[in-house]
Amino acid sequence: MKILVVDGQGGGVGKALIAQLRSAVPQATVIAVGTNSIAASMMKKAGADIAATGENAVRVNARSADVITGPVGIIAADSLYGEITADMANAVAQSDAVKVLIPFQNCGVMIAGCDGMALAELITAAVTKIAALTMEK
Repeated sequence: MKILVVDGQGGGVGKALIAQLRSAVPQATVIAVGTNSIAASMMKKAGADIAATGENAVRVNARSADVITGPVGIIAADSLYGEITADMANAVAQSDAVKVLIPFQNCGVMIAGCDGMALAELITAAVTKIAALTMEK
């Protein structure tokens, strides 16, 4: 199974996802794509098999991923304080991969029903869903 983790800013959400994915789905290939080199570096240090940076890396890896995960803003152009381009958002949204997204408030996209959950709880819930997907395949 190929899991694509996309994050920006300092890579904190991606780093936390990858750290938990390494334990929950050790057989998966985890590819980290940061919108900037700091995010990519943080995710690589967290245990990603491969790390890359930028718009083209998102487009290329979204085509072959089984699962794509990261903050919900990765499907919204101009989110993450402008780090997500329209091409990045389209590549993620149009990918055949299952998307397991973290409802992170600074993305400009609010998801009803997620209020009150801590980021750590949301990340654990996402990893649990991804691990369940690997059992189905």
